[in-house]
Amino acid sequence: MAHNSNIAVLDTSLIDRLPASSKTLFDAKASKSLTFESIAQSLGRSEVAVAALFYGQAQASSADVKKLSEILSVPEEVLAKQLLGFPDRGRAGPMPPVEPLIYRLYEIVQNYGYAYKAILNEKFGDGIMSAISFSTKVEKEVDEQGNAWAVITLRGKWLPFTRF
Repeated sequence: MAHNSNIAVLDTSLIDRLPASSKTLFDAKASKSLTFESIAQSLGRSEVAVAALFYGQAQASSADVKKLSEILSVPEEVLAKQLLGFPDRGRAGPMPPVEPLIYRLYEIVQNYGYAYKAILNEKFGDGIMSAISFSTKVEKEVDEQGNAWAVITLRGKWLPFTRF
């Protein structure tokens, strides 16, 4: 598995807002110097989905637990106890966010949210984009001048509002 010096570790200021599994997973990840990308490749999942597992924002399957146990050298029983329940999403950080990168994502929605909504409504009609039937990915793009660009793709099933 690929090792990298630029690995994400757990921000200790979040520990009281996250499930016990977050500390377990992040500590093991850091001790092995693993990236989310390398763990995702081993799990056969996207790196965003794996990071969401680490933050307690997604549900792990039994297969995820077994494979994570092998990858991270954490006893399967420990991970099963911590990961096989239902996630309690949305509690990791304050609103509005204060972490600068997360705030910039929030700011994108503040600045362009109504524009996205208007365009989506014109293209699809009255409805919403699902965050449940959803996928996302993060890519790095480098332009001709050598500038790095973050490319975030959000892909959600369109859910039309129904009349009742």
